[in-house]
Amino acid sequence: MSKFRVDLPVRDTYLPYGKQYLDDEDIQAVISVLKSDFLTTGPKIKEFEKKMAEYVGVKYAVAFSNGTAALHGACFAANIGQGDEVITTPLTFAASANCILYQGGKPVFADINEKTYNVDPNSIEKLVTSKTKAIIPVDYTGQPADLDAIMAIANKYNLIVIEDAAHALGSTFKDKKIGSISDMTMFSFHPVKHITTGEGGIITTNNAKYYEKLLLFRSHGITRDQNQLEQYEGPWYYEMKDLGFNYRMTDIQAALGSSQLLKIDKFVKRRREIANIYNKAFQDIKQLTIPYQSKQSESSWHLYVLKLNAEQLTGNRREIFETLQAENIGVNVHYIPVYLMPYYRNLGYKKGTCPLAEKLYEDIITIPLFPTMSDSDVNDVIKGVYKVIDFYKREAI
Repeated sequence: MSKFRVDLPVRDTYLPYGKQYLDDEDIQAVISVLKSDFLTTGPKIKEFEKKMAEYVGVKYAVAFSNGTAALHGACFAANIGQGDEVITTPLTFAASANCILYQGGKPVFADINEKTYNVDPNSIEKLVTSKTKAIIPVDYTGQPADLDAIMAIANKYNLIVIEDAAHALGSTFKDKKIGSISDMTMFSFHPVKHITTGEGGIITTNNAKYYEKLLLFRSHGITRDQNQLEQYEGPWYYEMKDLGFNYRMTDIQAALGSSQLLKIDKFVKRRREIANIYNKAFQDIKQLTIPYQSKQSESSWHLYVLKLNAEQLTGNRREIFETLQAENIGVNVHYIPVYLMPYYRNLGYKKGTCPLAEKLYEDIITIPLFPTMSDSDVNDVIKGVYKVIDFYKREAI
């Protein structure tokens, strides 16, 4: 436990690190579906998919019940199977690697870049073998990975790039919207993300073959498309072409997503405003390192992650975390390196695989950032961080 004692917390109420925003238009969009003939597999799915494809600038989008299901679908569409290797980052939620295991593939973890915290293309290339099938880069916190370098590696070795952009809706790389660059890109609509459908995910792509396989996979591997049927017995007829899953999004979710998408630019603008305020507030504190900002991309700031400079502090990360929690500042940590999880250790993955990611994990802390934070909320977070860091700072000798 922290040795710090909070007499008067900077806040009277708890401020979470992330939170959804729903307005009356969102609620009415859902109610209209509840009063309609279709609760699922209806017209709202295609409507949402069309709007998402247009937003990121691609031909196709396929909605799924959640982001993990979408990643699973992308691995299926990429024909990842038994014995195939897929290179990804350990600094992510487990789904980025689990989706490889679902298909019988093997996750291979590349280390991160010390500045950006994204997967390092140099580390990726060193791990490519004859068994490598794909790369799954993650746009950590909303900051796009080095997609030019990653796509160059993919083209050199004939690999597929499945971008995990769960954090990056609204981000750009060299003025291109994330979702339009990689072979397939996944977005998540969990409540703490940029827009929400409750639970939900989507894959965007320009590849017609991947599009057809994604549609098949999310609905039991079953199709009614006469162009794909071996025979046709009548209007009721369908065929199961592959072993798919029931990963369909409902019309309720899709209607909420379409309504939320109307507000995405406003949401991203506010996230960037808050991040800029934090940057200015923390940039001169030697006990902290603020997030790196690339000149070739613009983050949509799903998360704001501070690195604690341990040599400048008397307290460890846990003490600082618990102290900020006591100040009613809802901090979090993103992420425990995936291969350190017991399940992965039981598969043979070992500590020390990605030393830079492991070291960073020990020193990072996520502070609140979401669009409906008021200026007062933002100032409370800054005051709370100042107060706690001032207590734990190591005085110069």
